[in-house]
Amino acid sequence: MARVAVVTGGTRGIGEAISLALKEKGYKVAATYAGNDEAARSFSERHGIAVYKFDVADFGQCETAIAKIEAELGPVEILVNNAGITRDGTIHKMDRNAWDAVIDTNLGSCFNMCRCVIDGMRARSFGRIVNIGSINGQAGQYGQVNYAAAKSGIHGFTKALAQEGAGKGITVNAIAPGYIDTDMVRAVPPNVLEKIVARVPVGRLGKASEIARGVLFLVDDEGGFITGSTLSINGGQHMY
Repeated sequence: MARVAVVTGGTRGIGEAISLALKEKGYKVAATYAGNDEAARSFSERHGIAVYKFDVADFGQCETAIAKIEAELGPVEILVNNAGITRDGTIHKMDRNAWDAVIDTNLGSCFNMCRCVIDGMRARSFGRIVNIGSINGQAGQYGQVNYAAAKSGIHGFTKALAQEGAGKGITVNAIAPGYIDTDMVRAVPPNVLEKIVARVPVGRLGKASEIARGVLFLVDDEGGFITGSTLSINGGQHMY
């Protein structure tokens, strides 16, 4: 029986590529989204992947959604925490709402979603969790104290949860993408984008499919000895 995989923010950008890669590999995929009904409907019609609308920053909504997904598709054995937003600005211009929104959506959602599936994974002695961090959580980024803090928190969260799940057959890893060719990055002014690409040793933006390939590697049934790791996919922009 195909394993059920949930991908948060799974209908656009990197999340879309992850959802498609998992489906092509034979997983039964549930893609979640927050608000763009038209994009989600189009995604589902084109790819035949079930979509679920809820706010990953709201624990109660996550509980309800996971219960619905499991009732319709089966027990969740793979979770990819990909949902994220930006509310950029230097700290002296940032209000508390911009801070809270990014922390709650990007980091709080990891707790919410993991908490909703972890008991089932422990009971079945199997689980694969991949949290999508960021190069900016590793190296920091001007004008993104909220985003960098949330993504950096993901890396610590991953290592701690990996220790908790290891004895129960649950692996927890992170991927830290660099600058990927998505609508979000393409919205950056051309002169700024040129400077970004100039800092990438391989000389280009990454592809969403390259992040998806990393996810496939980490969620494989044979990946049980890889846990607590962060896979950096950034074209050599940040090495440590």
